[in-house]
Amino acid sequence: MGFLDLLLWPFLWLVSSIMAGFHWIFSSLGMADSNGLTWALCIVGLVIVLRLLLMPLFVRQIHSQRRMQLIQPELMKIQKKYKGKKDDLSRQKMQEETFALYKRHGTNPFSSCLPILAQMPFFFALFRILNSVPQIADGSKDMPGFFTQELAQAMNEASILGAKLSSSFLHSDDTSAKILSVVLIIAMSVTTFTTQHQLMRKNMPASALDNPMARQQKVLLYALPLIFAVTGVNFPLGVLIYWTVSNLWTMCQQFYVIRRMPAPGSPAEKALEERRLAKGKPVKKMQLTPAPEDTEDSVASGGGTLSG
Repeated sequence: MGFLDLLLWPFLWLVSSIMAGFHWIFSSLGMADSNGLTWALCIVGLVIVLRLLLMPLFVRQIHSQRRMQLIQPELMKIQKKYKGKKDDLSRQKMQEETFALYKRHGTNPFSSCLPILAQMPFFFALFRILNSVPQIADGSKDMPGFFTQELAQAMNEASILGAKLSSSFLHSDDTSAKILSVVLIIAMSVTTFTTQHQLMRKNMPASALDNPMARQQKVLLYALPLIFAVTGVNFPLGVLIYWTVSNLWTMCQQFYVIRRMPAPGSPAEKALEERRLAKGKPVKKMQLTPAPEDTEDSVASGGGTLSG
């Protein structure tokens, strides 16, 4: 076992076991062991299980993002206070006041990265499994968990529209694999663009459209589809299926959040207020309750509450 496999061992075990479990379920329902659709559904099932497990991180991310948006006026005051001051002491003071503001409200700008970072080991584990399927199938390599040689042989024979799940655009001469890879890369790009676009158009207040966070979102809006196009040609079809389904989940999840829990001052919040008024319901404004300054545990766990 190589160093990377050793590092990913817990994730390889979990991913391979989840896929083996779903394969057993679908086989019990009468689907063929070596059918590409069976294995594609196993990958879809893997996405659903992992995204449900990561739901607490997503909830924390949403609360952190809301707090970040609500403290923007205070953050801008700090930035304005030290504007033009380049000396080390002023920079240190600005940094201290900024972190004190984050701590007081139980948030930080890196919380939004947690769900993505948490998914990466599982993504690489799936990549390793799919790349290792031929070796596992011929018995030259073992896989932790319940992903047996028999399952690897079934997966190695599986194909969708004539393309094997372990094949990729760059590393396959099969036309079907190339076409399917392009279709999935386009689907990945479209779902990501749609998610970012609705986030910027509906869920950002006008006052926030010119801050660094908004500029970062604009860059991601156009950069991510290009990144998918460049990197996607290297990934096996199974990984592209995982990535596309995961992006689709994110898009639907974001749509729900924007509609039901919009950012303060955003067009989506105004639309929600109009819907509530039309139904004769009271309008609730989101308020930020600072986290207790003297309680480190509350900050570490994302202290402070969003009410309204």
